[in-house]
Parts: sequence; structure tokens; C-alpha cells
Amino acid sequence: MAPSVDRTPVYLQVVNHLRDQILKGEIKDGDKIPSVRQLAETWNISQATALKAVAALRADGLVESVVGHGTVVRSKTTLHRSSHDRLSRMLSTGRIYTPGEYAVISVAELVPAPAHVADTYGIEAGSPVIKRVRVTHNEEGPVSASTSWFSADLAETVPQLLSTERIPGGTTGVILQATGRTAHSADDRMTVSTATADQAEALGLSEGEPVFMGQNTWRDAEGDVIEFGEYFFGKGRWMHYRYELNG
Repeated sequence: MAPSVDRTPVYLQVVNHLRDQILKGEIKDGDKIPSVRQLAETWNISQATALKAVAALRADGLVESVVGHGTVVRSKTTLHRSSHDRLSRMLSTGRIYTPGEYAVISVAELVPAPAHVADTYGIEAGSPVIKRVRVTHNEEGPVSASTSWFSADLAETVPQLLSTERIPGGTTGVILQATGRTAHSADDRMTVSTATADQAEALGLSEGEPVFMGQNTWRDAEGDVIEFGEYFFGKGRWMHYRYELNG
């Protein structure tokens, strides 16, 4: 069988490469991306094509041009890294958070499962599950808040899940080390709501302010749930998804 050929336009290959580096934190906020001339030389493309790629990143809100300095990453206040972005970063680098980001965990304990969490795990409502609540910060303050739910079976094999100390490599990394299970597939669903009093306090918002809310479910190769997460963040931030459409 003949090898597959990447038919993505070259300028989009450049865009996708740089976007992935930004989302994974390999190019940090404030860093310069390669100049149009450097991109043209590296990718063997015209400067017009390289300029088109940079313009696409500007349109995404990931970079901005600074007179006399070049094009720099500007993502602290505009970007929300999705669960997919963080999982990809963990699998490729062993770290969940990008430079300048950190999480504050306020809850890490066994609790009775709410109905929607019980349905996700296929257990009775009120059965014990592990709950971890965190707020992710960068240098400018809180970025997003999330709650992760895990099977109570992991309480003994992965005791770190019951500690409010940060876990190097994230929860998926420590579960992989302890059990050999890793995320094989993921489902995400999203909606828009208004901030409750608790949500507003967590992110420094006003109660009733619009918030983006999402849920993500990570499953292993057997289809069993490894982690069910819920998250929210305020207005002005964008999530980026890239996918291929086969005609």
C-alpha cells in the first residue's frame, strides 16, 4: 500500500506546527515566533506563503506583531488550553502545565458520587468516588477551574489522588505509572452558563457573568473511564481544535 501523502496546504502545515508548539507551551507567552524570512527558509516556501501563515495565527489570537520586535506569542489572556491540549502535553513532555502555569488544589477526598458522575462510571449514585478540585493560574491570576472525578478503586493504588499536593506529570501521568492505564480516547461536551457565587469567587469574576463550561471523559483502551472532568473559564478566552475533514 502506498504511503499516505499530507495534502494539507503548506501554509496550514506551518500554522498547525506553530499552533501546536504554542498550545503545548513549547513556545511561551512573550516569545518570538520565527520571522517570515526564517519560516520561508525553513519550510522552503515563499515569503508570501509564510506571511499568510503568520496572519492566520494572528487571526487565531495567538500572536501579535510588535513594531521593531517581530511577532510574539500573546496567549495569557486569550487562550484556554483544552483537556486535549494538556493530555497531549503530558504524553509528549511528561508535564501537564506550561511554563508560568500552576494549579492550586483545594479538595482531594472521597465523596459520595453525584448522579451524573455515577452514571459516567456506571455505579450507584452515592457510591464513593475521588474528587479533586483545582484552580489553574498563570502569572496574571486564575485562568480556569476544574473538578476531576476518579474511581474509588484508585484510592489505594494511587494515593496521591487524595492529596492536595500538586502531582508532577498530572493525574493521568501518576495513574499511568501506578496502573499502566493511559488515555486511549476522549469525549468532550461544552455549553455556556452564568457564573455561580462559588465560580465567580474562584476566578475573580462577577456572579452572573458568562462562563464557558465543559466536561471531558478520558477512557483507556478497554473503554473504561480513567478520569471524568468538569471545567469552566470566563469570557475572552478561546479553545482551539484542529481536525481533518475527509471528502
